[in-house]
Amino acid sequence: MSLLKALLRFSAVCSVGLSVAFAADDGRPAAARYETRNQPSRDGIGKVYFGREISHVMGHQAANWLERPERETEERTDLLLEALALKPGEIVADIGAGSGYFSWRMAQKVGEQGVVYAVDIQQQMLDILMSQMNRRKVGAIVKPVLGTVQDPKLPAAGVDTILLVDVYHEFDFPYEMTRAMVAALKRGGRLVLVEYRGEDPDVPIKPLHKMTVAQVQKEMSVHPIRLEKVLKVLPRQHIIVFRKD
Repeated sequence: MSLLKALLRFSAVCSVGLSVAFAADDGRPAAARYETRNQPSRDGIGKVYFGREISHVMGHQAANWLERPERETEERTDLLLEALALKPGEIVADIGAGSGYFSWRMAQKVGEQGVVYAVDIQQQMLDILMSQMNRRKVGAIVKPVLGTVQDPKLPAAGVDTILLVDVYHEFDFPYEMTRAMVAALKRGGRLVLVEYRGEDPDVPIKPLHKMTVAQVQKEMSVHPIRLEKVLKVLPRQHIIVFRKD
């Protein structure tokens, strides 16, 4: 092979590599990244990301709904915990932890050598959560974290698994939050989104509170993570697992 051909081939390879790198970083300013609708939907905030209108956030007043007795049978939350296969000593984060429904269950899995960062943007929710955690004797494992709408305030490259159950669709700043979560993952760490299936009209949830796998993939495509698998073991929700290489 001539030197010229070798240089051209090297240049082509580098160009491909640069395209992949830039595809994983949406460098646009926030004003260009999001659109605004003059008339928001009834359940939305009027802010649009990748064609999806963002829904309203559930307030702390609805904490009792998160703890409803029928939730386990409706959503089969036991199967979700089984699918996560958390190990003793893992460092995990529960984003939008709410009343701590999953936080204490994950604490039982990771044990005293592990940590569960319970992240919420409402101090009232964290107060409810820690009351629950102390009552369940896992207060030493679960660490409450008051995040913001753009940053979950997690330690850099310090988390093995980040779980979001029916919360991503409520993020005011989905790009910024995901970028911060990916930065918090260890190399090889998992970002796990659980969302009601937007492809299924029979799932009895308001449209803005559901997401399709295709929409999730589209929104994650601008981050340095890859889709690992989609689990369909739950009655109404997807379990969508991304991995940080």
